[in-house]
Amino acid sequence: MIPDATPGPDWTHVADALDSRGWACLPGLLPPADADAVAGLYDRPDGFRSRVVMERHGFGRGEYRYFAYPLPPLVQTLRTTLYPPLAAIANAWHVRMGLTERFPARHADFLATCHAAGQCRPTPLLLRYGPGDYNCLHQDLYGAQVFPLQVAILLSRPDDDFTGGGFILTEQRPRMQSRADVVPLDKGDAVVFAVNHRPVQGTRGPYRVAMRHGVGTVRSGRRHTLGIIFHDAA
Repeated sequence: MIPDATPGPDWTHVADALDSRGWACLPGLLPPADADAVAGLYDRPDGFRSRVVMERHGFGRGEYRYFAYPLPPLVQTLRTTLYPPLAAIANAWHVRMGLTERFPARHADFLATCHAAGQCRPTPLLLRYGPGDYNCLHQDLYGAQVFPLQVAILLSRPDDDFTGGGFILTEQRPRMQSRADVVPLDKGDAVVFAVNHRPVQGTRGPYRVAMRHGVGTVRSGRRHTLGIIFHDAA
């Protein structure tokens, strides 16, 4: 159970949505007070391992900070409790895509595999956007060990704390033009989405499609997001 989240996610619905479109919403995953508390961590001088100014690297505009270990308790709890049901979905995806790797039921066991492969840096992060900021379409791949699903939680209220800044997902199927979705999120809502590939059923069986995600231009205010990535970085 996610702390203070009522009700808990309907994982059958989540699995169906992920199968049909590559993303699923978890409404009200964090109550407003918890969303504010996590967003408020951004300006603290400690608790983070690095800060990235996106414009310097061609990633967009805005900035983000990666948490250091040990993670804040709420972030750690989210990462630990969201992982098991998502691991079951990820394993089903790997079966359909003909991939041999399987993910253990406990996140700690998956992290042990990451760390044995030299991926030891934590990847949960806080993102901050202001007017004119945006995040280019990308994939969060940090090494050979990749968990195929991740979670983004909106910590600010649309049309109150900020305007613009929609969460965008694109899907590229072979020999087809890209399809884009703008995911409707309110403060405390989360979206689960494919990190890299997802299976799609074709006339000759399942095949893989590539997905990318980003954030549209923020027109006014300030937008904060918590990103929960389950693999660590090299």
